[in-house]
Amino acid sequence: MELNANFDERAAVHAAQIPWKPSPMAGVDRRMLDRIGDEVARATSIVRYAPGSHFSAHVHTGGEEFMVLDGVFQDEHGDYPAGSYIRNPPQSSHTPGSEAGCTIFVKLWQFDLDDRTGVRLDTTALALDADLARPGVEVMPLFKNDREEVTLERWAAGAAVELHAEQGMEVLVLKGGFSEAGEEFAPQSWLRLPAGSRSSAAAGPSGARVWIKRNHLAEPPKPPGS
Repeated sequence: MELNANFDERAAVHAAQIPWKPSPMAGVDRRMLDRIGDEVARATSIVRYAPGSHFSAHVHTGGEEFMVLDGVFQDEHGDYPAGSYIRNPPQSSHTPGSEAGCTIFVKLWQFDLDDRTGVRLDTTALALDADLARPGVEVMPLFKNDREEVTLERWAAGAAVELHAEQGMEVLVLKGGFSEAGEEFAPQSWLRLPAGSRSSAAAGPSGARVWIKRNHLAEPPKPPGS
């Protein structure tokens, strides 16, 4: 399966407006944003766990990165409420589920396969700092290495924000919203800009809180096993 698989093109999905599709596991549904592959895939999705649902124990051969959007995600390593940012590196394993139910934004098979750095952050307990080079923007670093940089940003109401995607960029709206290229982005809206592109966004009247990944599309993404 291929979905938004041309990484040389801008892609946008307003996930809150599309239907949930069932996964192979009962009680777990998803909204797909981009995908290369079938059930084992390089994939970006929004996934919803019904109360009491869970996956079987499994190994993340290609790594898993996710942000909890609502509810509480759980595994044997802990409980992760809304605002949690997690990186489970390649060869890590767990048994995920949610007694209360939850929704997560998740990326699979997008790690360097030699990466063994795990991350578990509660972003609700961390501060955002003003970006002095960008008026109206506050930033919270989540992760950075030589392949990518991940941040949370808060854009003040009406702020004009330049989106420089020299090596690619993804933006997911967590709260509020913004406009870009004449398109309105609300919670669960996702934007991917190709390497070498530039755009600009205007935060809405209530501002915007966004998850951003930069510099990860310097090379064309590949499906698992290639």
